Amino acid sequence: MDFRKLIKENRGTIVDVRTPMEFSAGNAAGSINIPLQELESRKEELKSLSQPLILCCASGGRSGQATQFLKQQGIECCNGGSWLDVNYFQTQTV
Repeated sequence: MDFRKLIKENRGTIVDVRTPMEFSAGNAAGSINIPLQELESRKEELKSLSQPLILCCASGGRSGQATQFLKQQGIECCNGGSWLDVNYFQTQTV
């Protein structure tokens, strides 16, 4: 699943898994913040979001962990890597 194609087609939900402090310092337009350590307790909320989820963080490490965990929970998702990359790609598709 290619996150660039999903963004271009305006599909899914962008979920930033960084801490609230990191998120408040800058984030991809339209993204929501659900920190990595809260994924387990917020599974039902994540399942209710428009899927597939495009997961991002600072570098792609935490979003990679989140992708692996959420796929095991049956949630359709992909790793978008850095929020800066996701944000940049959003500006190219407008």
